[in-house]
Amino acid sequence: MKNIELTVRDVLERESFQKARLAAGASGLSRKIRWSHILEVREFESLINGGELILTTGISMALDLETQLYYIGKLNELGASALCIELADSSKQIAPEVLKLADNLGFPIIVFEEVIRFVDITHDLHTALINRHHKMISELDRLSGRFIELSLTSNGILKILQELHEYFRREAIFISDRPAPYFYPSEAKHSESLLRSRLEAEGGLEDTERYVEIADRRYANVPVRGPGQVWGRLFLGMDEPLQDDFYFLILDRAGLAISQVLLRNRTIEERKQNLEDKVVRNLITGRRMDPETIRAVLPARGKNMYYRVFTIHMPEIPPFPSQDLLEEELVQRALLIRSLFQRHGFFPAITSGENELIVIAFFISEEQQSRRDDRFRPLIREFLNMPAPQFEGSRFGIGKTYQDIAYIRRAYRESEDVIRLQEEGITESVFYEGLGIHRLLLLLKRSGELETYVDDYLGALLEHDARHDSRLFETLVVYLECGGVKKEAAERLFIVRQTLYHRIGKLEVLLGTDFMEPDNRLALEVAVQAYRMLEQSGAEKLLPVH
Repeated sequence: MKNIELTVRDVLERESFQKARLAAGASGLSRKIRWSHILEVREFESLINGGELILTTGISMALDLETQLYYIGKLNELGASALCIELADSSKQIAPEVLKLADNLGFPIIVFEEVIRFVDITHDLHTALINRHHKMISELDRLSGRFIELSLTSNGILKILQELHEYFRREAIFISDRPAPYFYPSEAKHSESLLRSRLEAEGGLEDTERYVEIADRRYANVPVRGPGQVWGRLFLGMDEPLQDDFYFLILDRAGLAISQVLLRNRTIEERKQNLEDKVVRNLITGRRMDPETIRAVLPARGKNMYYRVFTIHMPEIPPFPSQDLLEEELVQRALLIRSLFQRHGFFPAITSGENELIVIAFFISEEQQSRRDDRFRPLIREFLNMPAPQFEGSRFGIGKTYQDIAYIRRAYRESEDVIRLQEEGITESVFYEGLGIHRLLLLLKRSGELETYVDDYLGALLEHDARHDSRLFETLVVYLECGGVKKEAAERLFIVRQTLYHRIGKLEVLLGTDFMEPDNRLALEVAVQAYRMLEQSGAEKLLPVH
């Protein structure tokens, strides 16, 4: 690994330190120096940030031995790089106990045995630090350009890993959300396998510590991001933690170049899905398709292969200025959703429109597990947490589980029904199975019988409320919800019980004295839900009038 940072060893070789000697802490010469600092106070904890070369005339070293030992230990604990002491007076010496502690800690103590100008030393060190900072920026710029250049070549990911290996002389490994392995040199194959297994055991690519230790080896890593998600992680073998963010910046630049390779390749793959888009669109609209074409696009049928239709409705957006821009947006949406479904073990077939995206999500399952919705719930959570702006404010619905592709149109209609009822405020469920009685009401509504049903059971009551500005319908709804418990119903309606008795008497006149009998009560409860469905869609105005 090329050394750009300034170390204690580098400082001792500078002209301004030619008359200095290393008194202790030789094992700490590789400590990095970020700045120099003159320190002549006893209370210094708040003044040290870490990485400083401390310059002092030795005032603290003239105190009692216990204080001197505390001083050295505290400087080391706070992350100071080294201590430079001016000991021009030969009568002043550093206690052997202090030197021993410094050796044990690997904390360098540098001694000047003549009077020196600290201003000259700080000027020299700061000049060196600034020059190295410029060198770091130039080096980062050079490597970034090199990574981008390699990303435009064939096998770009492997070449980027090779460049990292040549720079750091360490294993470079990229693990993506797909099985293809990437590593350099070839001896890193076993490490790649171990790291991949570790990530899979810990739940994926998203939440990984900055350093990962496996098989007694340490790896620094950074995420490689695609649109709205993590596509992989870039690992670099390390003997010790990287001491400077500069090296993580290099990894970030390499990761960015890799993400450009992945984005380009996956965009090309997505553009080739035109046939898939056409097949899915034809299947959900019920158009006839050549069986060979369907088999070429959809996963092979099998005893344990099932599917659900997942429909996403996006908010209306201003028209795109050109068809090319619209096509690019549709490709990016499909790319994002395809990657999401694949990460969760699905085999997606997708069609994308300006405000709608439909996924036929195939999956392998045992028959008794196929209708469970828990395999979709982690996917739903990740979808809801995606930062992608194009899906902000979206609604989605999921149809029932099927095996035969002949039912794809039905499954699509089910997913659309879920979204429609969400928009009408009738349900919060995203699954068709969660609609309950509304599934039957939707069938009645499509047949044109829902209005008739509501009129048969509630028509007289609704007409009475309209003519007399009364609230009998509200009373009926609350009374049914309270299971006929009058005290609770009166409290919820904020009326006295005598008023409730009076209203119940009117309900008996309009609905019959047996309206709370089990069969009649069930019919009324269904009619109430049906009326609410019609009310949300504006169809209650179409009810017949007595």
